[in-house]
Amino acid sequence: MTSEATDTGLLAPGWFGSPAAAATNDAAFLRALLDAEAALTRAQAALGLAPREAAAAVTDAASDRGAFDIASLAARARGGGNPVIPLVADLTKAVGEEYGPYVHRGATSQDIMDTAAMLVAARALGLVLADLTRTERELARLAAEHRDTPMPGRTLTQHAVPTTFGLKAAGWRSLVLDARDRVTAVRDALPAQLGGAAGTLAAFTAYGAEDATALPAQYACELGLRAPLLPWHTLRTPVADLAGCLAFTAGALGKAAADVLTLSRTEIAEVAEGSGGGSSAMPHKANPVRATLVASAARRAPQLAATLYGAMAAEDERPAGAWHAEWEPLRDLLRLVGGAAREAAELAENLRVAPDAMRAHLDLTHGLIVSERLSAELAPLLGRARAKELLTALARRAAEEGRPLGELLAHEPQLQGVDLDELPDPARYTGSAGALTDRALERR
Repeated sequence: MTSEATDTGLLAPGWFGSPAAAATNDAAFLRALLDAEAALTRAQAALGLAPREAAAAVTDAASDRGAFDIASLAARARGGGNPVIPLVADLTKAVGEEYGPYVHRGATSQDIMDTAAMLVAARALGLVLADLTRTERELARLAAEHRDTPMPGRTLTQHAVPTTFGLKAAGWRSLVLDARDRVTAVRDALPAQLGGAAGTLAAFTAYGAEDATALPAQYACELGLRAPLLPWHTLRTPVADLAGCLAFTAGALGKAAADVLTLSRTEIAEVAEGSGGGSSAMPHKANPVRATLVASAARRAPQLAATLYGAMAAEDERPAGAWHAEWEPLRDLLRLVGGAAREAAELAENLRVAPDAMRAHLDLTHGLIVSERLSAELAPLLGRARAKELLTALARRAAEEGRPLGELLAHEPQLQGVDLDELPDPARYTGSAGALTDRALERR
């Protein structure tokens, strides 16, 4: 029987089973905490502040993840407000009497928690980037394939002027690439945290360091993180940067999802998910589940990011509550965006496009969708005011009588002899959509 305390993701289909979920679960955080502790001892040993045997002993003990009971750590974390305190006790015991005193020496709990959070974030963001790459690759394929596939452009929910599906897909890809660039920059800048009790590194000097400022860089090197310029216990730029790039990524993927949800409506059906989800009550339905889950993530992410931004106003040299408030929303954001990236990749890989439906919808307004073009073309012939007056009257007749605007124009005496054959054709009024798509696809 599953433990009642286990978070299995029952209410989180958007991230359950995703690579990012595995990279951010309790076991992953425990691994990061132990990695941070082991790296600290190794960094001190590298600078002659601890015996190399101590570094080996701590690293060996920390590598045995199964020796640490996550449920017990969680229960005991309440006593000190964070899981590092009980973990240090357990790790010290596992290392043994001779080298146990070198565990966590000179550090404070926030050093380890912050560093572990950066490790988890870096590992999770690598997985997100892999799925963003899948997504943009498939969107590039769709954009190239449908470079010249005309469809209605919609503004404020209504048909505006024609566009192409290629340009729409290229726009989705552009956002994904923007997200990729932001995530990459943030991931590559994530720093280790080491400052000691109040960010002065004083304890390391007390333990014999001639230049304690060299230790954070060595610590970061052991972990594959960036060396911090200063201890950032209350300088929360790294967390704020994570909040920003993750919320942006959710929104970027959410834009494509929102379009798919609109275009896959039964009465529109210009696109469809390759394998839609079922309904508990209606056997005929194939719901756009992938787009739905991405859209859900896009709606949740900004509020989670807001909590992380709110934690920036942290008092003193180490705050009460501010950094504690970051742990869960940061993990939720990583999970959420990791799941959304997975869903977006599958959505793009399996999206079905219906060019015939798009073309049919261009004719729904009986040619009114090209009224902008007609106005521009007729103004030099009739004058701007007369062209507008004529098109307004004919547009009303086209809507009321259900007749094509081109047919009505052809019967206007003042337009006899004017070549109107191509003007009312929506497929011939997509502007520079093809060239813009090509330009967008040049981006790598």
